Amino acid sequence: MTTDMPGESVPTLRRSLGLRDLVVYGLLFIGPTAPMGTFGVLDARSHGATALVFVIATIAMAFTAWSYARMAVAVPRAGSVFAYAQAGLGRFPAFVAGWMLGLDYLFIPALAALFTGIAAHSLVAAVPVWVFTVAGVLLITGLNIAGVKIAAAIGMIMLAIEVLLLVIFVIGAIIVLAHDGPARPWLSPLIGFGGFDLGGALGAVSVAVLAFLGFDAIASFAEENTGSPNQVRRALLFCLSLAGLLFVVQTYLGGLLIRTTPETLAAHPDQQGTAFYDMLRQAIGGWFGEIVTTVRAIGPVFSALVAQAAVSRLMYGMARDNRLPAVLGRLGERSHTPRNAILLSAIVTLVISTLAALRADGLDILSSMVTVGALVAFVFLHASVVGYYVVGKRTDSPVRHVLMPAIGVIIVLIALVLASRLALVIGAIWFVVGIIVAVVQSRRPDPAGRSATP
Repeated sequence: MTTDMPGESVPTLRRSLGLRDLVVYGLLFIGPTAPMGTFGVLDARSHGATALVFVIATIAMAFTAWSYARMAVAVPRAGSVFAYAQAGLGRFPAFVAGWMLGLDYLFIPALAALFTGIAAHSLVAAVPVWVFTVAGVLLITGLNIAGVKIAAAIGMIMLAIEVLLLVIFVIGAIIVLAHDGPARPWLSPLIGFGGFDLGGALGAVSVAVLAFLGFDAIASFAEENTGSPNQVRRALLFCLSLAGLLFVVQTYLGGLLIRTTPETLAAHPDQQGTAFYDMLRQAIGGWFGEIVTTVRAIGPVFSALVAQAAVSRLMYGMARDNRLPAVLGRLGERSHTPRNAILLSAIVTLVISTLAALRADGLDILSSMVTVGALVAFVFLHASVVGYYVVGKRTDSPVRHVLMPAIGVIIVLIALVLASRLALVIGAIWFVVGIIVAVVQSRRPDPAGRSATP
C-alpha cells in the first residue's frame, strides 16, 4: 500500500474501527461526565450560568471540529495534526505541530493514571498512590498493544456504565424537581443566579473548552477506519455534538439542584472540586453520589487508554515520514499496532506519573501541563486548512475556508492567554526545543527526496 506520495512503500495499520468504535474512543477521551469535576469552578466563575457556559463552549469548539473534519477527509492518514500540517503547510511546520500535540498527549495519560492512583488509594489506603498509578499504566499499555479493536470493546463497557449513570442522574433529577422543585430559578443555569454576568460566563468558557480536549483523538485513527474518510468526519462531528448535549443537560440539571450559591463557592475554592458530588448526595442520595464518584475514579484509566493510543499513532506517523526515529514506525506482526511507539509512550507516562505520585503537589503540576500543547496544535490545524484549501486552490469557497479557521484561531488564542503561567512556560520551553530539533532535521537529507520546508 502507498501513501499520497507516489512510489513510497510504507507499513499500514489494520483497518478495524467502524463508526461506533471511533465515537467510543472520542467519548472515552472526553468523558461523558467530564463537567462534574469542574462544575463548581464554572458555577462560581459564571455566577450560576453553567449550562450557558457549555452551550458557548460547544459552539466555540465546533470551529476546531470543522477544521478537523475538513482535513480528515482530505488527508486520511495517521498522525492527525502532523499529517494535516504537512499537507497544508510543509514539513517544518508539520514537525512543530506534531511536537506540540505530543506534549499534550504524553501528559494526559500520566495525569489520568495519577487520578486513578489517588482515587484507588483513597479506597485502599494501605497501598501507596504510586503502586496503583503504575498498575494503571501497565493495564492500558497491555490493552493498546493487543489492538485498537480489543481496547475499543473494553472501553465500550466503561462508556456504557458512565452513560447509564448519567441517565440515572437525569431521571433522578427530574423526579426531585417534579416533587420538590428547583433550589434555584428554572432559568438560572442559562442566565445566571442573581443576575447575568457576561464577563464571568466568557471567563468560564475558557475553562469549559478544555473539557472537550480529546475528541480530536478520533483523527489519529484515520488509517484504522474501516469506511471512507467521511466516516472519520462524521465521528468527529457526532462526538462533539453528543458531548456538548450531555454537558449542557447535566450542568443545567445540576445548576437547578445545587443548594450552595455561586458566591459561597467563589469564597471557598476548596468546595469547588466536590460541588457536583455534594449536590448528588444532598439532592438524590448519598449512595448515588458514592457510585458516581467511584466511576469517575475509574474513568480516567480509559481516557489514558485513548491518549496513549493517540500519541502512539502520532509518533508512528511522524516516524514513517522520517521525522522521528524509524524504530517508532514499526508495527507488531500480529496486532498491526505501533508497538514500539506504544512502549515509548508507556515508559514516558510511567516515569512522569510515578514522579508526580511521589510529590504532594504532583497533581497540581500535571494538571497545568495538559492543555497548551493541544491548543498550539489547534492553531497549526486551522492554518493547515487555509494552506491546503485556499493557498493550494482546492476549494470553490475560499472565504469559508478562511473565515471558519480564523474564528477557530481567535478562540484558541483566548484560551491560551487564560492558561496558567506554569503551563505557558512549559509549553514555551517545549516549543523552543521542537524548533531546534526541526531545524537540525531540516538540514539532513530526506531519504524520500522531499523538501524539509514548505
